[in-house]
Amino acid sequence: MQIENTYIGDEKFKRFLEHYKCPSDIEIVKLKFAGAICSPNNDLRPTDVISSFFRDNQQPRLETKSEAELFFKFFMGLWDEMFFVVKANKLKLPKVKKASKEDLITLCEERSRQIEFGFVEGFWGGLQTLNIPNFTAELINSLSDMADAYYLLAQKLTKSNDNDDIYSIIVNMDEKVEETISFLINYFVLPRIDNIQRTVN
Repeated sequence: MQIENTYIGDEKFKRFLEHYKCPSDIEIVKLKFAGAICSPNNDLRPTDVISSFFRDNQQPRLETKSEAELFFKFFMGLWDEMFFVVKANKLKLPKVKKASKEDLITLCEERSRQIEFGFVEGFWGGLQTLNIPNFTAELINSLSDMADAYYLLAQKLTKSNDNDDIYSIIVNMDEKVEETISFLINYFVLPRIDNIQRTVN
């Protein structure tokens, strides 16, 4: 896959999402793109994924052809960026830092959404069923289980005062998620990476 667009960077992309009132944050966008790149759904297009970031009937109104071109250029810049992250098998979650209980609760809730509505949903590519090896299905299911675990951890945090213990659990869970995705990429995605082609239209 050739680079067609240059990624504008995280800060500018966040402002871009805010400008278009996108309800999906940048980390969900990144992980959903990564999941879609890994997806065996060969009919999945980047435009399908981009549309999924906006609620039904609330897609942004693009007034001119140049605005539409720029809109997709910015998204495709990140798509191409994530393609090479996947190809290098270097997908990482944002680093977690020690923080207040409230911040850790928010982090756990965000992690749950990033994994389930980001990577896992991107991998399914809008389909209810996929013809995939058993080990791949087990890996995807385990990611969904870990997304649930983050949500349960957020609930546990509301009743706990031991932030250090919870912080260590989050770090370990992040590592497990990264290891699972890395294994999936290494054994399911990389063997066919050169045949993965996604076009905007």
